[in-house]
Amino acid sequence: MLESYEAAERAVSDLQELWPLVQDSGAAEADPDWQAFERELASAMRKSAALEIESLLDGEHDEQAALVSINAGAGGRESADWAEMLFRMYSMWAANEKLTLEVTDDKPAEGGGLQSVSFRLAGRHAFGYMKCEHGVHRLVRISPFDNAKRRHTSFAGVEVIPEIEADADIELREDEIKMDVYRASSAGGQHVNKTSSAVRLTHVPTGIVVNCQNERSQHQNRDVALRMLKSKLAALLEEQHKERVDELRGVQADIAWGNQIRSYVLHPYQMVKDLRTGQETSNTQRVLDGEINDFIWACLRWIKGGSGSES
Repeated sequence: MLESYEAAERAVSDLQELWPLVQDSGAAEADPDWQAFERELASAMRKSAALEIESLLDGEHDEQAALVSINAGAGGRESADWAEMLFRMYSMWAANEKLTLEVTDDKPAEGGGLQSVSFRLAGRHAFGYMKCEHGVHRLVRISPFDNAKRRHTSFAGVEVIPEIEADADIELREDEIKMDVYRASSAGGQHVNKTSSAVRLTHVPTGIVVNCQNERSQHQNRDVALRMLKSKLAALLEEQHKERVDELRGVQADIAWGNQIRSYVLHPYQMVKDLRTGQETSNTQRVLDGEINDFIWACLRWIKGGSGSES
């Protein structure tokens, strides 16, 4: 927070130094001083917006890592391809934001794409930002898999919960946990697929299931899976006892029409629109390449009772 404040303060100071030069130039757009002023003004506005967003990230879990799952909806190869596109979008966004993304489990779909993928996102405000992506995402496009070039609508669900610390006061009794081991199916090198190192844990009382297969040993996979299970159980307890559904996991809904939080339309026009905030853009490729901060920021304002602005 202090770092963002100091950056915004420096930007304002730079503007104050440039302003007399701009006045002398007569505000001619071709003048180098005027162009420098415009660049600094845009920079100051971005830094001020970042400072505002920092002030909104004051939730109980906003500083924690996020456990994220993307699941393809009904629609076979179309939805699996869409789930993979979303994973690519979040991977590129995480890299831009200097967040660490670690895949814990993935299930490729027949014919390509992802039936599901789970990953851990760590770094400053990881859950605080990523909680805005929880919900159903809808894609409309001309299918690259349809020889008749017809328009298809696909859905994928994104679940986001905060990671609970390993020493958190969440009771997990060994006799209530069923563990299955199997060979990893995702890309992990020959070692991964030669041994039954992948782990599936089922919490029998609640039916919660978690998988982890991307660590090098069964023991490591079990440790990660236990942490995931504890986090999911903590989220469930919060829902049941503190009525904090929207903050932690959101209202659970079918991955289908009518439940989406955001639409990505690639045909017959180009538009990404968040149905909660009204935030939208026609630059769909930029969004799919990971530039989603405008949507996240609008959502954070919306959560606090404000409204998203359109771009």
